[in-house]
Amino acid sequence: MQLKAKACVPGAAALLAVVLTGCTGGSGLGDESDDSKPGGSGSSNAPAQPGKYRTLPEPCGEVDEDTLDAMLPGIPEMEDPEQREKAYEGTPAVTYDTDRRVGCNWKVESTGASHHLLIDFERVVSYDGSVSDDARAAEVYATKLREAGLSRPSDAPTESSGSGSGSGSGKGSESPDEGEDSDKSRGDKPQGGENARAGDEKSSRKGSREGSPEGAEDAGAVRDGAATSQPADPPPGLEPRTLSDLGDEAFLDDALTTATSASRHRTVTVVFRTSNVIVTIEYDEQPGRRTDVPDSKEMQDKAQDLADGLAGEFDE
Repeated sequence: MQLKAKACVPGAAALLAVVLTGCTGGSGLGDESDDSKPGGSGSSNAPAQPGKYRTLPEPCGEVDEDTLDAMLPGIPEMEDPEQREKAYEGTPAVTYDTDRRVGCNWKVESTGASHHLLIDFERVVSYDGSVSDDARAAEVYATKLREAGLSRPSDAPTESSGSGSGSGSGKGSESPDEGEDSDKSRGDKPQGGENARAGDEKSSRKGSREGSPEGAEDAGAVRDGAATSQPADPPPGLEPRTLSDLGDEAFLDDALTTATSASRHRTVTVVFRTSNVIVTIEYDEQPGRRTDVPDSKEMQDKAQDLADGLAGEFDE
């Protein structure tokens, strides 16, 4: 009997060791499971970076009086000081989320022409945790670029919509859903009145730029009763193009409306992106006489000077 009892003791000890070992192993598996959870300390999916800018400037105060005098010559012509001061102030564009979009309009009549200036600031926010604000802003900018009939230079840096850091090949901006995504990312569009353009006016401007019959119809201007041929508009070197020295990326558009029943109306547009903010400048001139043509180079120079100044404010 004593020998049998001694034989049982080692067996019980072995069974106890197996039970304890099993409990210890179970605890180790539990720790590995916690580390593998999405968003845990072991996850490699870092959230997308927010944009550099969290607020927008007050647009009507961003253009100094000297710049307004140069772009809107009707202001210095005003004799009434109160009227002149009101013209300098501009009219804020109507928006419903000033954290996302703001704008300002100036429209002034002068002795020889009427001028209109619009500046628009749009702060793009991505609501996709895997897409940075910068990447979404790059998509919105790409849409505007295509609408102007332009494309990014082959060596231009772009933002990838799938990158958490906001840098990459930019393939995300070419997706079929880009238009829908960019619309979702935008704030309310300023209802500046003058910023809205009719479809037939766009077609007219496009026709004059591309040499369509509509543009060719006004190829000769009547001066002193004689028809004279007109050079290409805009002149060589001033065509719509991308700009390499403004913000992260930028482009300039120049369109001339040549409807035979009205005076020629030129609109110069400069758009640039700096991080997650897109700035748009629209500068229009309509001469009082139908035979007068607004000077392309002069208007482009003024619009680019304003864009350079605004870009410098964002860099500070």
